[in-house]
Amino acid sequence: QVQLVESGGGWVQPGGSLRLSCTASGFTFSNYYMSWVRQAPGRAPERIAEINKSGYTPKLADSVKDRFDIDRDNNLNTLWLQMDNLKPEETALYYCERGRRFGDYDGVRGQGTQVTVSS
Repeated sequence: QVQLVESGGGWVQPGGSLRLSCTASGFTFSNYYMSWVRQAPGRAPERIAEINKSGYTPKLADSVKDRFDIDRDNNLNTLWLQMDNLKPEETALYYCERGRRFGDYDGVRGQGTQVTVSS
C-alpha cells in the first residue's frame, strides 16, 4: 500500500521554526522526486520545495528560498522541510507529493499536516 504520512506541524509564533517530516512506505522512495506543497483555505495549492531522487538537487520557490530547506534520507524513506522565520500568511496545510521529475508529480500525496503561524 503506497502511503505518505506527514508530521511535525503545529502552532508557532511569527518568526518561529518548524520541521516537517514525510515518511514513505509501499514504494521505492529513492526512485522518486519529492516535493512539499501547501494550501491555505480558499487558495490554490503552492508547490514550495522539490528535491531530486538523490537529494543533491533541491529547488525552492522564491517565496521561501531564504528561509526553508528541503532534505531527504533514502535509507529512512523520509523527506523533511525545515521552515524558519515563519510568517502568518504561511498558515496552511502542508503535504508531500511524489513525482517523476521536477514539475511532474503523479498525485500520490499524504493527508498533510497543519501549520498555523499566529501570535
